Amino acid sequence: MPATDYQGSSAPFSSLGRSILSIRRDQVHAMEGNQDGNSIHEQELESFQKQIADQFHDLAAVSGEELLSLSWIQKLLNAFLCCQEEFKVILFNNKQNLSKPPLDRLIAEFFERSVKALDVCNAIRDGIEQIRQWQKQLEIVLCALDSHHRTLGEGQFRRAKKALTDLAIGMLDEKEACSVIAHRNRSFGRNNTSKDHRPPGHYRSLSWSVSRSWSAAKQIQAIGNNLTPPRNNEIAASGGLVVPIYTMNSVLMFVMWALVAAIPCQDRGLQMHFSVPRQFSWAASILSLHERIVEESKKRERKNSSGLLKEIHQIEKSARHMTELADTIHFPLTEEREVEVKQGVEELAQLCDAMKSGLDPLERQVREVFHRIVRSRTEGLDSFGKSNNPE
Repeated sequence: MPATDYQGSSAPFSSLGRSILSIRRDQVHAMEGNQDGNSIHEQELESFQKQIADQFHDLAAVSGEELLSLSWIQKLLNAFLCCQEEFKVILFNNKQNLSKPPLDRLIAEFFERSVKALDVCNAIRDGIEQIRQWQKQLEIVLCALDSHHRTLGEGQFRRAKKALTDLAIGMLDEKEACSVIAHRNRSFGRNNTSKDHRPPGHYRSLSWSVSRSWSAAKQIQAIGNNLTPPRNNEIAASGGLVVPIYTMNSVLMFVMWALVAAIPCQDRGLQMHFSVPRQFSWAASILSLHERIVEESKKRERKNSSGLLKEIHQIEKSARHMTELADTIHFPLTEEREVEVKQGVEELAQLCDAMKSGLDPLERQVREVFHRIVRSRTEGLDSFGKSNNPE
């Protein structure tokens, strides 16, 4: 279990409710001639906390329909990028202090967590590609059942049903998919065995970039491991700088967890123990989002889903509806049935359009998060090294 609970402090946590400003003021009260610099430092740290709080307040204010949608995930990543940029500025402005305890250890741990987040980004990009494969199956259905230029017959519905069956198998996890494929091989007989006998992992992205033994759940646990809120003596010793480091660690862990919850990837287990002191101004919003996402995962219709992304749920519902419709079709089509098919096709077309317009920007954002983490880590390590080796 990630050590995100507060353990073993010499002071009660209620005292963390004091602002960084007041803690810093206590520390430097006896010092003279530095008031302006201290004031700027305090404002910088307070501003960072406020930005985090504002970003996640907006993310938490959405309705249940918007939560975990493609547009919401994009907003989440945009918030992460904004917060990380501000965090980088804080580190740069205080680089002369980064080699001092406890900052040296905490910064090193943050960079380690950042490296683990890169694997998550790779897995998420693979998951986006997997969703694209499902989208292609839907487009086959749309093409097969396009009635604008021809009358729909048995051949068109056979083609649509095959695409829907392949889609249903593709949306299962690998063990279930292999079991279903084996069943189909037996059911279809010897002549079709070579056609449907696919090796394990057939439905994985051809550009899969994490190993088969990699686990998203374990990676999230590793990111959260030993992440504990700062003690008052650490806050005082660091001039408050431990607080933004803890804050950014918490944001990194939550964002990576939310991505894993939403997008298909290996071993998506969502049982992350996430606990932050509510005295932080951003805590209530992040804890609320965590709770809502967990509750969404517990819904009966989402328990076996390959991802909590709203659009994945819409794919599942639309595909199920079209499959049931195709299974009950008799020829020639009645006018009523033809209207039902057209309505189903229109819904699929709208869903495909939404996927086309949403997946590419999302992938670009995930790529940007990856490169921004790499760049920030490189710049941070360079700065850290220079502060340890002054010329």
